[in-house]
Amino acid sequence: GSESINSNLAIVEMCTEALGKNRLPKKAVQIIPTVDRNAVKSLITQKETVDVIIPRGGKSLIQTISENATVPVIKHLDGVCHVYVDKEANIDKALKITDNSKTQRFGTCNTLETLLVSTDIAPVFLPKIYDLLLKKSIEMRICSDTKKILFKCGCDLSRISDATEDDWSTEYLSNIISIKTVFDINEAISHISFYGSNHTDCIVTENHSKAMKFLQKVDSSSVMINASTRFADGFQYGLGAEIGISTNKLHARGPVG
Repeated sequence: GSESINSNLAIVEMCTEALGKNRLPKKAVQIIPTVDRNAVKSLITQKETVDVIIPRGGKSLIQTISENATVPVIKHLDGVCHVYVDKEANIDKALKITDNSKTQRFGTCNTLETLLVSTDIAPVFLPKIYDLLLKKSIEMRICSDTKKILFKCGCDLSRISDATEDDWSTEYLSNIISIKTVFDINEAISHISFYGSNHTDCIVTENHSKAMKFLQKVDSSSVMINASTRFADGFQYGLGAEIGISTNKLHARGPVG
């Protein structure tokens, strides 16, 4: 990228100098000294010289590489992450996990985008999370069932909006969250399977068998029990500085350090 070319050139210069001082091949670390995107198009088809590509950048860059590369790519495209609050969740725990997953940082791929809440716990949990998110200036887009419950609890409905079909599959990367009330864990899993991006999804529950079911049925690169989705990170997993997150089915999956 043009914003980092000078930093990258300086880093590579230091790396090659260190390699030389330690009698290692200087060319073990290399850089293509251009910001021309045409160089990317050339690189991603060089099967004879490139084994694997791990793209870091915006969605348009990753989409272009995914569609045009003839070399294997380790990547994710969208981070539509979910937290499901089960009827046997600890309320305080669910509030803290939702808060951290959504508000700790907005513009990251492991940030919570859709909150799913069991019907049985919704009358207690929804008013509490409504207050918390409102205080942190989070825009809430909600389903009709969630709206009815908040209305009965006396919440100000002028501060929220109706969710559209597109909201369930949107990665906001902003101070926006979609909220849906679901019948049970099965509906939550079905929703995640249909609208999710196989990135990171969490269940909040004190029921061990339900937690195990969620782990087995949700086909994402990271699946959490009672933990913030923000935990899905190479550094947090002890893998070192993160290169990227992989939602690939084969080989590397999840955070790549």
